[in-house]
Amino acid sequence: MKKKEVTIPVVEETARVKKRAVTRGRVRVEKIVTEREEVIDTSSFEDEIEIERVARGVVLKKPARPRREGDTLIVPVMEEITVVEKRLVLKEELYIRRKKVKVPRSERVRLRREEVRVDRQK
Repeated sequence: MKKKEVTIPVVEETARVKKRAVTRGRVRVEKIVTEREEVIDTSSFEDEIEIERVARGVVLKKPARPRREGDTLIVPVMEEITVVEKRLVLKEELYIRRKKVKVPRSERVRLRREEVRVDRQK
């Protein structure tokens, strides 16, 4: 009599981890610009002499001195003018960085494994 052979399949389960990107939140940065008006109080000096006025409109690098031309005393009338300057000033900057952080996670996974033990009997 011949012995019949029996084939027993041996199976082992393995785990495979898949990752996918998930949006967890968003950031919206809004920049608000406000304006304000200021009154600037300044002072200037004026000299006036009432004789004859001759308009000149010349910008001087240094003050002019009184002088005589013949029998006429010429006294310069100078005026300081205020020059208002508007400047753009960088007040602050926002540095927004994105960085990836590795977060270790543990998952409980049930795995099955079959083993075969063969005992031969005589």
